Amino acid sequence: MGVSFDKIDGVRERAARPAPEAAAAKGTGMGLKFEIQPSAVPTPDSARAAKLADPGFGRVFSDHMALVRYSQAKGWHGARVESRANFPLDPATAVLHYAQEIFEGLKAYKRDDGGVNLFRPDANARRFRNSAERMAMAPLPESVFIEAVEQLVRIDRAWIPGGEGSLYLRPFMIASEVFLGVKPSAEYIFAVIASPVGSYFKGGPAPVSIWVSENYTRAAIGGTGAVKCGGNYAASLRAQAEAIDHGCDQVVFLDAIERRYIEELGGMNVFFTFDDGSLLTPPLGTILPGITRDSILALARDSGTRVREEAYTIEQWRADAASGRLTEAFACGTAAVISPIGKVCSGSGDFLIGGGAAGPVAMGLRKQLVDIQYGRVADPHDWIRKVL
Repeated sequence: MGVSFDKIDGVRERAARPAPEAAAAKGTGMGLKFEIQPSAVPTPDSARAAKLADPGFGRVFSDHMALVRYSQAKGWHGARVESRANFPLDPATAVLHYAQEIFEGLKAYKRDDGGVNLFRPDANARRFRNSAERMAMAPLPESVFIEAVEQLVRIDRAWIPGGEGSLYLRPFMIASEVFLGVKPSAEYIFAVIASPVGSYFKGGPAPVSIWVSENYTRAAIGGTGAVKCGGNYAASLRAQAEAIDHGCDQVVFLDAIERRYIEELGGMNVFFTFDDGSLLTPPLGTILPGITRDSILALARDSGTRVREEAYTIEQWRADAASGRLTEAFACGTAAVISPIGKVCSGSGDFLIGGGAAGPVAMGLRKQLVDIQYGRVADPHDWIRKVL
């Protein structure tokens, strides 16, 4: 049972997903010890300092990467940290043809005392495992995910910028079996790379403009909207280009059925603040369960704010902004933390939110969250994991 047959070029191929019990029997990765192989030619201090002076976002990379491999025969094995290098990939490698791929994003923050914090890596590890399950990939043990991230941060700690900078960490997994056939891969590569990043906003968070996509949708019920896979982001790029063509910074997607309900931006969740002090965000299901989103919900509830996870239409958004009932709207995610939304544009006309300025709720939550991440204030939810 659990086996399907696909006809590919006249050949019937057996397509079986790696059985969970097989993975358990053949090395789940529990107790894996990472072999540390420092780079023989690390970046000189002066060159690294020059890069850290203005790293931008996602353009500069540290010296090392973490790697773990999976095969049905061995399970998870070969854990190591080594020099960052290209992957040798056969042209028939499965990921290149069938897009079996998932990823995560999290950051390492330098504390004032020189130590280093990770923010909720357990939540990233759990979401990564859930993504793997949905994409029919071998699930990586959460402990291996966290260990890989920590080992990379330790060896590349010199790449963590000071001030409001951080080390952006990109764990990902690709299907690495060499074959042409529509079935789950029998082999995978899990890796973590690191990129030093500066403050997302120079001069402080500025309100962004949003284009409402009426021609494209991001996800549907039963699809992969709740999964952090590359295909979701590839599908959003045309709509994002449309937003830019209309002079906007970001795109916001509506539901795929009625084309009315707000879902999320191309790469961020969205929140709405009202004049009664309440906070609303679209419910999970077809959207990504953002870790920043979940953290905002927790901090808002801590303060006594009434929080609603409810459907909200574009018509309601427009009407509430016009009446003044809606006082703020903001997007959230790992990269920017919180971005206030000042203007919403669409083919039906544009409207401003709160006069187009950043609001106190968004900025207050942003400061509270950032201060926790950098270890400047108490951490009431034990979200911080000290690496160093």
